[in-house]
Amino acid sequence: MPRRLSDVAAFAGVSVATVSRVLHDKPGIAQATRDSVLTALDVFGYERPQKLRNERAPLIGLVLPELQNPIFPAMAELVVTELIRHNLLPVLCTRTADGLPEAHYVEMLLAQNVGGIVFIGSSYADAGAAQVKVLRARKLPIVLINAADENLDVPRVCVDDGVAVRQALGHLRALGHERIGLILGPVGHVPSARKLAAYAAHAEEHAEEQGGKQGGKQGGLGWRALVAHTIFSMEGGATAAMRLVGEGATALVCASDALALGAIRAVRKLGLKVPADVSVVGFDDSSLMSLTDPPLTTVRQPIAAMGGAAVAALMSQINGHVVPVDEVLFDPELIVRGSTGMCPAP
Repeated sequence: MPRRLSDVAAFAGVSVATVSRVLHDKPGIAQATRDSVLTALDVFGYERPQKLRNERAPLIGLVLPELQNPIFPAMAELVVTELIRHNLLPVLCTRTADGLPEAHYVEMLLAQNVGGIVFIGSSYADAGAAQVKVLRARKLPIVLINAADENLDVPRVCVDDGVAVRQALGHLRALGHERIGLILGPVGHVPSARKLAAYAAHAEEHAEEQGGKQGGKQGGLGWRALVAHTIFSMEGGATAAMRLVGEGATALVCASDALALGAIRAVRKLGLKVPADVSVVGFDDSSLMSLTDPPLTTVRQPIAAMGGAAVAALMSQINGHVVPVDEVLFDPELIVRGSTGMCPAP
């Protein structure tokens, strides 16, 4: 028990003596301190004293599309940490192998009278018309992080996808690449659509800078041949990369690190090398990308800042404040590693 008390005390940022005083319902403990200790008990799975068991912190739903992409659990961990600091208990909801939809999760969360919902990489609209109507009627606090759809009437925190693509393309152009392919998620996925818009604008601007020269097939509208939509997986990235390299791409910009790893695998299956023959850029800078072979050049999402902003927006709503529904955009950062290099000589 002393070890357990020390764990709880360390998590709550108080002394073991303070934890003991809370457990025995002693007077003279500030409410905020008391709440922190009780929340720490919940986090570690320790049973509360009988008379304190009804004093549970509000539940907050955390809805994610999946956990295979490392960026989602990383983002969830940061949001969970922030929620716990505010004495809120997160409930993790993610799509299962049998395709349990978000609408089902939202229905269950509403039945538990949750205090709010954070959607990460998914869509408020995907909750279904009936559930959306209930959410609006209840005025339930909601925040979206990197939403899959526009969802214009909900507070949103997003990475700037346009800036991400421009950073990647600028890096590859500086290395001499002209035939740059783009591997995106499914058609209609908003972050992918934004990346595509930035890519198209860059291609047209580059063609104009070349004085109307075609620059190979990528001049004018030829850039469309170097764009591939696929599912967010290594297999999807590999399939797309096969086609784009066949179109003559010497570099690939991918909408996720998983897509990028699949692209690298495809390049090797073709008997080529990364980056000697084909350069590859990912997106997210998820865990272990510095340890891949070669280490992956990628565009890092500022997930700590984004998670903090999302929880701040949620807390403002919970506290009764009006929160603007304008989208808050965060700039990404290009992290250059070993998967990009000079364009090979023709």
